[in-house]
Parts: sequence; C-alpha cells; structure tokens
Amino acid sequence: MKVVLRADVDGLGRKGDICEVAAGYARNYLVPKGLALQSSVGAERQAEAMRRSAALRRAADRADATEIAVRLAPVVLEVSARAAESGHLYGSVGADDLVAAVNAQVGAVIDPKAVVLEAPIRETGAHTVLFRLHADVEVPVTVEVTAQD
Repeated sequence: MKVVLRADVDGLGRKGDICEVAAGYARNYLVPKGLALQSSVGAERQAEAMRRSAALRRAADRADATEIAVRLAPVVLEVSARAAESGHLYGSVGADDLVAAVNAQVGAVIDPKAVVLEAPIRETGAHTVLFRLHADVEVPVTVEVTAQD
C-alpha cells in the first residue's frame, strides 16, 4: 500500500515522502496515529508541498545555526561555580549552565540538547565543549570554569 508520510517516521522516511508499506502497518499503526495517509493524487500534491516547506525550514534552521556558530566560535565562555581549594567543584557544570552562559554572554538562545558533554565538568580550568547546533553545524567552544568568590 502506498502512503504519504505526514511526519518523520524512524526507519521509514521523512515528512512528505511517498512510501510502500504493508497494508496492516498502514491501517493499524500509521494512519490511526496520524503519521501517514493513503496515497492519492491530492495526497501526492500535498506531499510535494510538505517536502518544499520542510526543505525551506531546514535551510532556515541551518542558516540560523551557522549565524550562531559564527558568533559563538571566538568566545571563551566564563562560568563560575563553588569550588574547593584544590579546584574540584562542589557540584558540576552541566548543559543547562552552559546554555545560560551562552545566553548571557553571547545573547543566543540554544537548546540544551545541542551541548555535547560526555560528563559534567567537575574541575576548574579551561575545557573544550562541542556545541551541535544543527545536523551540519558543530562548533567547539572553550569554557573557562572559575571558582566562585
């Protein structure tokens, strides 16, 4: 059965794609959940419109991410946290703290999911953190963690 996807479906396709799926999968899962509709001439025209709008939206998102990356690349983010004399933080600096620092110091609003941290920062000093602002836009940023007075 041919269906037009109304949303991105993992392992099947993106919004606006026309896919061939089993009739039961379409009838019992995709259509009732609003993820797809049965293919017809009108639905295929609608799918083309969805693909065009999605492509424009992706291009705009990529342009916004590139603009933020250009502003963020030369900046050294400064974050202060409570620390022991040895430099070990009492807590940690996580993605939310880094997003707040970006908002305060650069004036850009980013999603906390864009911060790629393998583990929270637990020591004072300079650290390099990767920000994945878009699927195609990544920028490494130096974060300077200092002890709070």
